[in-house]
Amino acid sequence: MPRRVSAQDAYNTWHRQYGVDVDARTPWHQLVLARLDPAQDLNGKRVLEIASGRGGFAMALAGLATQAPQLVAADFSSTAVAMGKAFADSHLPGVIQWEVADAQALCHPDASFDTVISCETVEHLPKPAVAIAEFARVLRPGGRLLLTTPNYLGPMGLYRAFVRMAGRPFREEGQPINRFTTLPRTLAWVRAAGLVTVTVDARGHHIPWPGRHPVEFTALDRVSVLKWFARHSLAVAQK
Repeated sequence: MPRRVSAQDAYNTWHRQYGVDVDARTPWHQLVLARLDPAQDLNGKRVLEIASGRGGFAMALAGLATQAPQLVAADFSSTAVAMGKAFADSHLPGVIQWEVADAQALCHPDASFDTVISCETVEHLPKPAVAIAEFARVLRPGGRLLLTTPNYLGPMGLYRAFVRMAGRPFREEGQPINRFTTLPRTLAWVRAAGLVTVTVDARGHHIPWPGRHPVEFTALDRVSVLKWFARHSLAVAQK
């Protein structure tokens, strides 16, 4: 009988396919950068980036601060953490603390961070609401959570439904867990964790197209009411 592959093993294998994402140009990273206040969220603060992947965005965050933060970059994948640490040690040695961590059971005590940043994370977890409650637990009073998730309340959600009816699994670049998330559902998880949402942002209006990548209509990003249907969403919440 073949050995059952654990989620951690699956993510270690998945991360080995890629290099360190040094440019931080993804839509979710851009959403965070547009709403991040270095003075409030980074400078001299204790910051956790949870599910930091291969570390490129943690490096970008460290570079934004004018006063060095106590920045912890944590990921479930030991491979991703090792890749990020090796890259950072050759460019910004000693600036970032790296750790392997489970987003649903953080090892840090209550109220130990000023800022928690989580990009495209909870949709890949067995219990997203538990993870967001953990993010809230480790935040200090007045601290902020910047959380991005996919929003399938639009054409890409209809595509997911079509794929499911066709009997095919939906994959986000081969990741083992891909939950159906929407912006209202994400905001409900944030409220349940005892946090107050102060900003909601979103971008990315895509139409699935047979035989090619989805077609994006960037002009629709400027229509504020359509943020509820954009593919990439951001919630900024305060404790």
